[in-house]
Amino acid sequence: MRHPTAIIHPKAKLANDVEVGAYSIIGEHVEIGTGTVIGPHVVINGHTRIGQHNRIFQFCSLGEIPQDKKYANEPTRLEIGDHNTIREFCTFNLGTAQDGGVTRVGNHNWIMAYVHLAHDCQVGNHTIFANNAQLAGHVEVHDYAILGGFTVVHQFVKIGAHIITGMGTILLQDVPTYMLVSGNPSAPHGINSEGLKRRGFSSASIMSIKRAYKTLYKSGLSFEAAKLAIQSEVNEHVELQPLVDFLASSNRGIVR
Repeated sequence: MRHPTAIIHPKAKLANDVEVGAYSIIGEHVEIGTGTVIGPHVVINGHTRIGQHNRIFQFCSLGEIPQDKKYANEPTRLEIGDHNTIREFCTFNLGTAQDGGVTRVGNHNWIMAYVHLAHDCQVGNHTIFANNAQLAGHVEVHDYAILGGFTVVHQFVKIGAHIITGMGTILLQDVPTYMLVSGNPSAPHGINSEGLKRRGFSSASIMSIKRAYKTLYKSGLSFEAAKLAIQSEVNEHVELQPLVDFLASSNRGIVR
């Protein structure tokens, strides 16, 4: 279960059935829950807590100090939930004292090779990050978001639930819930209809989201007027409430 070449600090807290591969290193302040499998040549450091039934593949670096010159060895954290797959060469950094002090990944996420999560990122549940998706600091990614390969995200950007990005997308502004965006600079190209179908959204709900997209991007209304128009539809189409909430919380402006 634990390879004899692995180095596990005696104060690390690992559930009895955690597997640790050859030459992996587990630091003093690490906690790992039951059923989790750590591959070979993985380094897990810092105040890092990893939940249950995760699979972490070889050559990952989790819980290292942030790539932030302001970091001064504060005891910030990395928290990873349950049932996540983290493929080869991923790097997840600790949080910083300038934010909430924690980088967080939720549950049931599928994270492919070479993904970077910088300090203070907040990733929800059931997301998919394709190879080489890169998040700068303080980025939020909401549930069921899909980031295409080589998607690069500027610091402080918010990414809404159920979105999808094309390969090589550069995100400098927020991506509203349900949208499909791609390009450099990124631009909207409709809604993630196929993803919504797969997650059980009805045809009527998808049509209402398409109308909201047209209101936001095709109607010629100002951003504020478009938000009000979409808000007026929420009573009849409750699926629009997450979009309304996201638009109200956007600070960087949205992809246009």
